[in-house]
Amino acid sequence: MPPPLHVDPAHLDLARVVADREAIRKVIPHRFEMEQLTAIVHIDATQHVIAGYKDVEPSEFWVRGHMPGYPLLPGVLMCEAAAQLCGYYISSNKLMPGDFIAFGGMENVRFRGQVRPGDRLVLIAKGIKVDRRQSTFNVQGLVGGTLVFHGDIIGVPLVRKPEG
Repeated sequence: MPPPLHVDPAHLDLARVVADREAIRKVIPHRFEMEQLTAIVHIDATQHVIAGYKDVEPSEFWVRGHMPGYPLLPGVLMCEAAAQLCGYYISSNKLMPGDFIAFGGMENVRFRGQVRPGDRLVLIAKGIKVDRRQSTFNVQGLVGGTLVFHGDIIGVPLVRKPEG
């Protein structure tokens, strides 16, 4: 049975962008093919809830090879997009030390639907445990109001080591 939604998607104003791609780039380090967020549209710091979306484009690097003729967004990229959403929340609210928040793991992940080019994957994350050493966010992904995946994303702070 699917879990209850953290936020009713009908109450999210997807046209009210809180952070666009440029603003996201100022907070999280991902670039080029690994940028998996299009916009942040909702932040509730009192409840540790954030929502954003990824517009799935037909020109993305995986489209040609992930089910030729019927491209499906790989589940690992759904999870990466959700992890970036959580990292944005943690970093922009300065909840953990370090240079950036790294993907520390996933638990209880389930895929319940398809995400295809042309879809908008709406992502909602709720902080379950947030402290200086590790965070856990329960994440949900929806397309057209239908839950397509959910799970727990673990984040850990990283400090860049000098090269050489």
